[in-house]
Amino acid sequence: MLLENRTAVVHGAGGPVGRAVAGAFAREGATVFLTGRTAEPLEPVAAEIAETGGRAETALVDALDEEAVDRHADDVAREAGSIDVVFNSVGYGDVHGQLLMDLPYEDFARPVETALRSLFLTTRAAARHMIPKGSGVVLTITATTAHAKLPQIGGTGVRFDAMESLCRQWAVELGRHGIRVGWIQTTGLPEAIRYPGPFPDYGTGREMSRDELLAWNEGQTMLGRLTTLADVGNAAAFLASDRGSAFTAGGANLTCGLVPTR
Repeated sequence: MLLENRTAVVHGAGGPVGRAVAGAFAREGATVFLTGRTAEPLEPVAAEIAETGGRAETALVDALDEEAVDRHADDVAREAGSIDVVFNSVGYGDVHGQLLMDLPYEDFARPVETALRSLFLTTRAAARHMIPKGSGVVLTITATTAHAKLPQIGGTGVRFDAMESLCRQWAVELGRHGIRVGWIQTTGLPEAIRYPGPFPDYGTGREMSRDELLAWNEGQTMLGRLTTLADVGNAAAFLASDRGSAFTAGGANLTCGLVPTR
């Protein structure tokens, strides 16, 4: 198993991405510590992991609360002996459907500020325990909107771009301690989109239903499909393992060719 005897922390584990990543980590042998702001979404994730023979613990942690994040990292390191991997998939409160000219600044800035604060705090808390042992992996998730030319996406593209930049800075500062930092870049995730629509037109000229949105996205990829949650979980487990030991300061491109790697 890729992550046998490793300790992984997944922030935002109650969401679709966090659940997929936590499950993949557990299947590969990691003991997984699941965090979220409320207990209800975490419980089925922990139960699912336990049913398949994995090990998981849950904790209520607001990833924007500096003291809570630090305290949880200290508790995990004390209980498990180390923190080997941390994955951040916290939600950000994005607002789509309005042009920037019509968008209140607070709605634009909220996802950017939330993303940077949670990613900074969770990375720093884990790194403080990774540095003494000279190893560790920090991962998060971004999307094609970091580079796509799309209207009506509010602060989403800016926050993904900012997250990638922050990861690069963490990577250069933590690399000498043997700690790797990077992100997984995806298309839209069909399994995570449950709202039927209508969705903004995103420059197409008309609003779209869920099915129309997915078909439009698929049509822009080279593979004619979108990233799945299984794709994200499998990539995260690989990158967090020793087999991904040369990976840092960059993104794993899972965009099915929507954003070509240069």
